[in-house]
Amino acid sequence: MRIGELAERAGTTTRTLRYYESRGLLPARRGSNGYRAYDEGDLKLLRQIRTLQDFGFDLEETRPFVECLRAGHPEGDACPASLAVYRRKLGELDELIGELRSVRDQVGGQLARAERAMDELASEAAVPGGPEPVCELGGRTG
Repeated sequence: MRIGELAERAGTTTRTLRYYESRGLLPARRGSNGYRAYDEGDLKLLRQIRTLQDFGFDLEETRPFVECLRAGHPEGDACPASLAVYRRKLGELDELIGELRSVRDQVGGQLARAERAMDELASEAAVPGGPEPVCELGGRTG
């Protein structure tokens, strides 16, 4: 198949395919007419790259999977280098999850503090002569 058909079937652009080719991820075969020529194996390779990128892998991280497919393995993740990338990515994700949990805890603490402060202002306003609460967004609340 030609580059336009491959791009359409893979759900990408010809520009992206040329970029992958320049990075050595997609083979640069030419037919007798000089046009780029691709086959079903190239489509499978592109689908592997796209799936990994959808999972958050950067383009260079897909290289071991591409090489595994090119080596003849039916799945691109059945090689030691691919497994190493999976392990590294899981470690990165675990670290990010930990950071997000920490940020969530901080935001939750700030929310609880802000709600207590708002409740205190509201209870003080209920006392005759107490301050009238002010909302930053809408002026006076009472």
